[in-house]
Amino acid sequence: MNLKKVVTWLVVAFVVFYVIQAPEQSAELVRNAGEALGDAASSLAQFVGSLV
Repeated sequence: MNLKKVVTWLVVAFVVFYVIQAPEQSAELVRNAGEALGDAASSLAQFVGSLV
């Protein structure tokens, strides 16, 4: 088994463990990440729109 597979499985296991141990904090983290991606997409759209 190569190192990349081992690291991938360790990351997946950690995420599952974190979600099980702290579901509220996990949900907040995902919500914040979604908001950040939405803000970034909005800013990018505004930038592209201002080029025209």
